Parts: sequence; C-alpha cells; structure tokens
Amino acid sequence: MSDQPQHISFPSPIGPLTVFVENDAIIVIESGRASGEAGTDPLLIETRTQLDAYFDGKMAKFDLPLAPDGTPRQKEIWETMNRIPYGTTMTYGELADLTGSVARAIGGACGANPIPIVQPCHRVVGAKNALTGFSFAGGAKTKYQLLKLEGVML
Repeated sequence: MSDQPQHISFPSPIGPLTVFVENDAIIVIESGRASGEAGTDPLLIETRTQLDAYFDGKMAKFDLPLAPDGTPRQKEIWETMNRIPYGTTMTYGELADLTGSVARAIGGACGANPIPIVQPCHRVVGAKNALTGFSFAGGAKTKYQLLKLEGVML
C-alpha cells in the first residue's frame, strides 16, 4: 500500500531476480539482486509465488497487476504481446502486423519491456523462429531457456 517502490530479490533457474512494486502494481522485474531491505508488500510475495510456479512448470498464465512505464505505443505493443499464449511464439513481423507497426518498433518495445517473463517478450522471435536478443542477463540463451521451459523447441 506504499507509494514508494519496494522490492524483493530471490533465486530462479535463470539467475537471481528482483521484483519492484509501487502503488499496488509491478513496475519492474530485473535480473540480478538488489541491495537494501526487502519490501513487505504482499504483492511482492504473490509475484514470487507465481514466478516460482511458472519456473516449476505449474503456472502458464500470470494474474498480477502491472504498471510498466513506457510510451503509449510501447504499452499497446506490450498489451498485444501479453496475449501470446504460453508455449507459443510470434515473430516480430507478426506482432507488428497485429499492432499496425513495424518489426523494428516491436524489437524496440521488447528491449524496453520493464517486466520480462510476466510480459512475455521472450515469446517474440525473429523470422524463421530465429532467437534474437533478450534484454535479460544471458540474452538469447535465457530466452531459449524460458521457451524450452514452456515446451517450445526451436
């Protein structure tokens, strides 16, 4: 219930993650561990619980309040990206067609995504299912790990 960001850091199969919440919504998920005292917001615990379930293969769809900071166009792209089902991929071009955009803008929005995994930019791939960059630690290798976890074989 705080208007100041709080965070929690925890281990995951792709390395340490840190989740930040503010005003009852997730604002950022980062790779790595944040310094400072962990927050007490119940949403932090719920987010960790859902991410743990996702990594354990027990959760395919997140149910969390999100408040990513971005331009109106980025937010529109992220909303469309959020509808890519678990275990499937979409190319940058296909997502561009759905949003009336161009593939380069999709790549920019994916790179600027402050809430990876929950906002599944890892499900957006290059033409012919090419694994392109990923803004999390490990880059394309981490993207591959997440897709493999979801049963996608590229």
